[in-house]
Amino acid sequence: MATDSGLVLPFDNSYARLPERFYARLPPTPVAAPRLLKLNVALARQLGLDPDVLASPDGVEVLAGNRVAVGSDPIALAYAGHQFGGFSPQLGDGRAILLGEVVDRDGIRRDIQLKGSGPTPFSRRGDGRAALGPVLREYLVSEAMHVLGIATTRSLAAVSTGEPVWRETALPGAVLTRVASSHIRVGTFQFFAARGDLEALRLLADHVIGRHYPEARAAARPHRALFERVIDGQARLVAQWLLVGFIHGVMNTDNTSIAGETIDYGPCAFMNAYDPATVYSSIDTQGRYAYANQPRIAPWNLARFGETLLPLLDDDSDAALAQANESLATFQPRFAAALLKGLRHKLGLFTEHEGDAGLADDLLKAMAANQADFTLTFRRLGDAAADPAADAAVRDQFLDPAAFDAWAARWRERLTREPQDGPARRAAMHATNPIYIPRNHRVEAVLAAAIERDDYTPFDELMTVLARPFEERPEFAAYALPPTDDQSNYKTFCGT
Repeated sequence: MATDSGLVLPFDNSYARLPERFYARLPPTPVAAPRLLKLNVALARQLGLDPDVLASPDGVEVLAGNRVAVGSDPIALAYAGHQFGGFSPQLGDGRAILLGEVVDRDGIRRDIQLKGSGPTPFSRRGDGRAALGPVLREYLVSEAMHVLGIATTRSLAAVSTGEPVWRETALPGAVLTRVASSHIRVGTFQFFAARGDLEALRLLADHVIGRHYPEARAAARPHRALFERVIDGQARLVAQWLLVGFIHGVMNTDNTSIAGETIDYGPCAFMNAYDPATVYSSIDTQGRYAYANQPRIAPWNLARFGETLLPLLDDDSDAALAQANESLATFQPRFAAALLKGLRHKLGLFTEHEGDAGLADDLLKAMAANQADFTLTFRRLGDAAADPAADAAVRDQFLDPAAFDAWAARWRERLTREPQDGPARRAAMHATNPIYIPRNHRVEAVLAAAIERDDYTPFDELMTVLARPFEERPEFAAYALPPTDDQSNYKTFCGT
């Protein structure tokens, strides 16, 4: 059993002060031979933590789960959830331990959690461990999402365990230290709703209001205000995903964060050629969580959240249902507005004109029909917006370049109604259209080097590239390229 280390961290554990039925209290399970692989120095400093202390032998013991820092109150959170549409009344942290919460340099409370830290009462016969590949994937992709400006959990550290985990074969084990605004999910509310525990629902809702949405306290109906703020956060988040071609891959209600962050990077991936039906997850055989389905799944998940809040919205069940449905109906206009705003910026349109939505939609249709690369098409449009001679690089993305030409004439006419000159427009477009994303084949290559050869040089270089995704650098030109045909048959796995 883990014992207290001499390491003191500035934890203030509000969730652990909720009633015992909200979690299981237990320490992480020690590992054989912890080795620090990656430490996010900038994030550590933002959290008010000393990176040198975290990298010390005592710090690595804490990050591996071998010891518990003074001030930590480790717990595994209880939650339920709909997984691919089917409800499980008890899921919970089956391989994660929340060490505690810190208040960062901006005054924002953050969870610090170990993922892959051993079995808990919620493990459902699982080993509670994580393989190295999924840990490194989440570390890399979550940090890439952060610099792309997308709300996300983040990664503080990755530690190898010196022990194998058994999946289809033996794989090296690892522990991820994950940082989140909180780990409260739609499924957390479902856990108590399924048990008819109204007291716990009210405590949880009030805790979330206090932690994430304090302005809702002053609303005439605070719990309805909470619902609408979560709706707004999810609408903006899913729009952000679509604007960079991101596919979460497993949008279950237990992976829907109440804080509006991207959480649980399992079978996630980034789209190459634009195709709304794109699915990478090996377990999503029906395409439930395909790229274009994400805006439909989000309100479905939010409806499940609304169901849990009904007893808090109104004593009259009919009135409560009417309020919930009225609030839920705001998702689509919120999402559509966020998506259109983002698409305007991607097209170099910073004023609003009728017909902009149709212009953007027509480009996407042409891209889908011509297998145009999502990221490169928008990136090269920035160059073409400044100089029509740069059209060739955009046309090269289309199987039939004439499909771009027909659209481009309308786009250029629309640009004449914008105030910027060419260089200013290009700079603005390049600031919103990345040149580098975590291309799936690149991610797999660096994971293979780390897992098979213990070589982290490719991983570090990819992290360097992705740290500045909007800045084109000639020495990294290859990282902008889409996969070759033999690299395109790509599947992702959840890693559990």
